[in-house]
Amino acid sequence: MQEKWHQIFGELIWGTTITNSYFPKDNNYLFTQDVTLVDWLRQYSKDPDETFVRGFLGRMLFSGEEALKKVDVLSGGEKVRCVLSKMMLSGANFLIFDEPTNHLDMESITSVNEGMKNFKGNILFTSHDHQLTQTVANRIIDIKEDGKIIDREVTYNEYLEIE
Repeated sequence: MQEKWHQIFGELIWGTTITNSYFPKDNNYLFTQDVTLVDWLRQYSKDPDETFVRGFLGRMLFSGEEALKKVDVLSGGEKVRCVLSKMMLSGANFLIFDEPTNHLDMESITSVNEGMKNFKGNILFTSHDHQLTQTVANRIIDIKEDGKIIDREVTYNEYLEIE
């Protein structure tokens, strides 16, 4: 896919003020270590203080003893919440999400939706979640199989009506 992306779009060069964070659809590769959630997240933190790291885990509902759970036994939804904690910790101003609501319960999906709507930076995301796409996206870029690109500044429902 990356080779095809390069053929179609060319090289991507980030601006000097852009910091980015990526949410992969398949995040299992991030959770192969035999460490606790606190130690896992600490490796991505500029501040190694346990209280600081636990604060980010707490925002994703990992409190108390749950923060000491081993990362190699997490459910899919727990992994998603950990990656979201990692992204918040990064302080990035450009977020890239690949199916961010996969493996989440309805309450968590609603929270992700609200967080994405309220984010002050830029977000590039893919999703099969109609509600998320409709409420968060304000520009639709549709890359067709033949390489044709449709780029419209509309809501998802407006785009569907046009197509």
